[in-house]
Amino acid sequence: MRTATTIEASGGGTWGETVEFVLEAEKLGLDICWVAEAWGSDAPSPLGYLAGRTERILLGSGAIQLGTRSPVTIAQTAMTLAHLSAGRFILGLGASGPQVIEGLHGIPFARPLTRMRETVEIVRRASAGEKIDFQGRQFTIPLPGGEGRPMRLSVEPVRIPVYLATLSPRMLELTGEIADGWLGTSFVPEGAHAYFTHLDTGLARGGRTRADLDVCQGAEINIVSDERRLAEVVGSRKKELAFSLGGMGSGSTNFYNNAYSRQGWADVAARIRERWQAGDRDSATALVTDEMVLATTLIGTEEMVRDRLRDWDAAGVDTVRLYPAGDTLGARLDNLGRGIDLVRSLDTR
Repeated sequence: MRTATTIEASGGGTWGETVEFVLEAEKLGLDICWVAEAWGSDAPSPLGYLAGRTERILLGSGAIQLGTRSPVTIAQTAMTLAHLSAGRFILGLGASGPQVIEGLHGIPFARPLTRMRETVEIVRRASAGEKIDFQGRQFTIPLPGGEGRPMRLSVEPVRIPVYLATLSPRMLELTGEIADGWLGTSFVPEGAHAYFTHLDTGLARGGRTRADLDVCQGAEINIVSDERRLAEVVGSRKKELAFSLGGMGSGSTNFYNNAYSRQGWADVAARIRERWQAGDRDSATALVTDEMVLATTLIGTEEMVRDRLRDWDAAGVDTVRLYPAGDTLGARLDNLGRGIDLVRSLDTR
C-alpha cells in the first residue's frame, strides 16, 4: 500500500507549522499529500505553494468542490498545478453537499452526478489540448447563439489523474466507470461490500478492473501505549463521529450517515442524527459505541493498528490516507512516521 495524508490550509501562525509537517512527511517517505477544501481555505492556493517547497511527494486536491468553479476553470487550475509541480499533481473532485454548495456558495446542488461526469469529461478534453466544444445536460460550451467559438487552452497539454471523493451508490458507480482513483472515507473493511459492489459495477460498465482504480481510504491514526490510554482516546473521538453522523449535512441529507448506515449501523446512526439535529449533542455523542470508532479508524496499540492495516490491505485498499492525531507537531509526525513504518512492514512481510 502507498501512504498519504490530508492537510487543511489555515491562516495565522499555523500555516508555517502545516508546511513544516508536509516537508517532514516527505522526508519520512510519505507518498501523497492531499489538501482539503471544505468551508475554509481553498485547495489550489496552498498546493501551488507546496509545489515549490517539495521535491518528490505527490500533491492532490482533496477535493475541489463541483459548482464552485466552471469545468474549464478547474482544468486551468489543474494544468497549472501539474506544471508547477513537474507532474506531481492529482486532481481530486467532490460534489460536497447542499449545506455547503447552496448554503455557503448560493449555487444549486441539483444533478451532482451529471455535473461530475460532464466536469471530468471537459477537464480531460481541456488538459489534452483539445478545443472545448461540449453539449451536455449541465454544461454547454461555447454558449449557443452568441459570438463564442470553441477554444483550446494555451497551457501545454498534460495528463492529470482524476480521483473522485464519493460515498453514494450512484456516485461510486461513476467513480468505477471513469476515475483514476477513489477518495473514500467512513470505511469498514468488514463492510467493504457496501462500497465495492457499486465501484465494481462501474468498473464493469467502463470495461475496467480493480487494477485500473487506486482505492485511497482515510482514517485517523493514533498509536497508544496501553488499554487505559486507548479508552481515553476512543472516548474523546466519539463527539467528532457524532458530528459527522449528525451535523455534516442537513436533517435529510448526510452522506456520512448514509455510509455508516449501509455498513451495519443504520438504527444508531439515525438516532444520532435525530439527537444532534435536536440540539442534544451530549446524548448524540453517548450513542456512539467503541466499536463504531475502532472499526473506522486506525486507533489502538501498535499491534492493533498493524492488524487493522492488514484488514484494509486484504479488503482491497491501495493507498491508506493517514490523519495523525496529536496536540503538537512532534506528536503528529510521530504517529504519521509510525504509521508509514507499519505500512512498509506489510509490504515487506
